[in-house]
Amino acid sequence: MTSADQHAKQPDAVRGPGRWLALAVLVLAVLLVAVDATVLGLATPFLSEDLKPSGTQLLWIGDVYSFVIAGLLVSMGSLGDRIGRKKLLLVGAVAFGGVSVLNAYATSPEMMIVARALLGVAGATLMPSTLALIRNIFHDAKERSLAIGIWGAAASAGAAVGPVVGGFLLEHFWWGSVFLINLPVMAVLVIVGIKLLPESKNPAPGPWDLLSVGLSLVGMVGVVYAVKEAAAHGFHWYVVAAAVVGAGALYWFVRRQFTLPAPLLDMRLFHHRGFSGAVLADLLTILGLSGLVFFLSQFLQLVQLHSPLDAGLIELPAAVGAVGAGLMAGYTARRASVRSAVSGGLLALALSLAVCTVVSADTGVVALGLALFLGGIGAGMAFTVTADVILSSVPKEQAGAASAVSETAYELGAALGIALLGSIVTGIYRGFTVPPGVPREVADAAHESLGGAVQSAKELSPEVSAQLLASAQSAFTDGFQTAAAVGSALLFATAVAAWFMLRGQKLEDGVEH
Repeated sequence: MTSADQHAKQPDAVRGPGRWLALAVLVLAVLLVAVDATVLGLATPFLSEDLKPSGTQLLWIGDVYSFVIAGLLVSMGSLGDRIGRKKLLLVGAVAFGGVSVLNAYATSPEMMIVARALLGVAGATLMPSTLALIRNIFHDAKERSLAIGIWGAAASAGAAVGPVVGGFLLEHFWWGSVFLINLPVMAVLVIVGIKLLPESKNPAPGPWDLLSVGLSLVGMVGVVYAVKEAAAHGFHWYVVAAAVVGAGALYWFVRRQFTLPAPLLDMRLFHHRGFSGAVLADLLTILGLSGLVFFLSQFLQLVQLHSPLDAGLIELPAAVGAVGAGLMAGYTARRASVRSAVSGGLLALALSLAVCTVVSADTGVVALGLALFLGGIGAGMAFTVTADVILSSVPKEQAGAASAVSETAYELGAALGIALLGSIVTGIYRGFTVPPGVPREVADAAHESLGGAVQSAKELSPEVSAQLLASAQSAFTDGFQTAAAVGSALLFATAVAAWFMLRGQKLEDGVEH
């Protein structure tokens, strides 16, 4: 049988009943990444106590994973198109499990940052492969919308399972245990995936351009690092240098793609208004949300004084809303319109963040839960519909590159969100007044992070300790509220932009031929 015959028969091979079992395996990969991202927020206070990172190191631990994954996603999506998405997914899953062990047993802030960076390299191989395989397994457009909805719901379910399971583990074991939960999921994914997943690749991919890979990584990391440092410390010479190098590398990357016969990323995809609008909505949705989510677990544990498990349960409504909205997203976008679904989702998320501008130490669990549920519905709707639009806009052969663009927008948004909104929280927090009589080294540790303040307060008399904690918690709450206001305004603006950019955009109906 010729390769052309094999390619012609491939759609029939993946349209059998096994396609839903194959989807279940891909869902495991999404759960793997989502759980890992959410448990870190819960583990942060414990990690701070053990490793004693500075405030800057703590931000790096939080966002270096996103920096690296954003820099490599396009390259890995294109690599999957070339060597086979199943092969890349399984190799990445094994690496992800192995590096999770390194995260669990990190003994210093520097080692933790390196371990998170390596986890980003492994994570970059997982997400584009899962979406691209869905594009090639499900050829009926409505089935594919449902499959993408299940994929998105799995990411949200991981966000729900992560804090609850992580909270349980943190109450019974040391903080490193939250990373070891990746291992059984990875094992099931590899064993079952070998049997069930069909291999798919671009039949005529061309060579993998290593210079483009390097330019993509240098460009993404350089620009995001510059934004992060400028937000935290102002425009120093090294910040400007990083911005110039990063922007130059990205410009060279784009120019090079237009000249290559087999580009790493086909830049002509961005001529499609719906594709560009969906990518922009993805990026700004996550930017507005992620910085806040990173600090929400710390707020619940260190300001409202909930246990890790209780904090995880309080965050659960967001994931429940996102799961429900993700499953209904394709149906809603077809009955109403794509732009109504995306803009409506963004508005719901913006309103949810607006509520967070008035939260305090005394805010009740029910009010927080309702706000998070509304935000979950908005995020689930917007993210699932934009992923469907991005995948529907390209030929199957470019599914890996297109899904990598979607995931890059997601991860870049997460990195920028933690950098920008996180820097707002940190900047306002560090301005709090230390009570008289507090030793300088204790005051310095308290100003580094709220976790540091909690630990430092244990060395003081009860009266001074209470004053220090009250001042630190009040400053953290002010920073949290300000970041929520900025995120909310950004999402309102994104909802308006999406309404115009997605005008006339429709999801596909029927079966591809």
